[in-house]
Amino acid sequence: MRSLITLLRPQQWLKNLFVFLPAFFSGNIFSLPVPVESVIAFIAFSLAASAIYCLNDLIDVEADRLHPTKCNRPIAAGLISTRQALLIMLLTAVAALILPFLLIPLQQHYTHPQTDSDGIIHVQAAIYTSTVIAIYLLLNIAYCLKLKQLSLIDIFIIAIGFDLRVAAGGAATGIMISHWIIIMTFLLALFLALCKRRDDIVIYENSGRKMRRNIDKYNRTYINQAITLVATIMLVSYIMYTVSPEVEQRFNSDLVYITSIFVLAGLLRYMQLATVFGKTGSPTKILLHDRITQACIIAWALTFATIIYL
Repeated sequence: MRSLITLLRPQQWLKNLFVFLPAFFSGNIFSLPVPVESVIAFIAFSLAASAIYCLNDLIDVEADRLHPTKCNRPIAAGLISTRQALLIMLLTAVAALILPFLLIPLQQHYTHPQTDSDGIIHVQAAIYTSTVIAIYLLLNIAYCLKLKQLSLIDIFIIAIGFDLRVAAGGAATGIMISHWIIIMTFLLALFLALCKRRDDIVIYENSGRKMRRNIDKYNRTYINQAITLVATIMLVSYIMYTVSPEVEQRFNSDLVYITSIFVLAGLLRYMQLATVFGKTGSPTKILLHDRITQACIIAWALTFATIIYL
């Protein structure tokens, strides 16, 4: 059982919290059935992500056996067979595609559709959510098979994956997604991916071991400049977002810009972890263990929640 849990990597499901962003920013995170719809989308996307992790471990099993830490992954360590991993991958992928259709009876229960068109809307929400998840699966299958070997394309696909998480949350709840959320999510994911690549570069420069086949297409100077560039664009974009008239009107507040303080603090802390301490190999581990990063995220969320909901 422990090997199965390790294979599915539930700690990585934290990334799928992005599906809650549409509900949060719409001001409906506590209004049923929106939170339940978001939870279903979260679980479905988590199962899809686990399916991709299985595929990735199957493809990279030989390389993982040479890695200082990845050698402990269940397939590489021989704790789960190839056949078992394939079965788990298929089951989680199918479950991810089917689960959104639980939205139909849920929405009917809370909204009591009076016309056929109401029922059609509920079915469309399930289809749209399942379609987004299918796109995520297909994109990441291509990523695992080939695209992760292509420099720059690999990190852009990772960033697109986070936007698909947001899209799934919007599809499941029927909430229109702001272009600001798409832009900021993409930039943040790109920033995190670049920091993770920097960790691989450091290992390659210090030991000569290639954690990724395309790692020699990057170097420390380039990646440092890219991290700085993306961080700058993201911060400027975020500040523009907070002071834009449409945002002030939507939240009925001109105090959204205050949240920029926590965004800047979070970016600087993450860059410190990357360039000074070399600890950005796993963004999830940082989120789980770095107290300063946690404080920045919590302060940002509480401040924004206060502006939206109070």
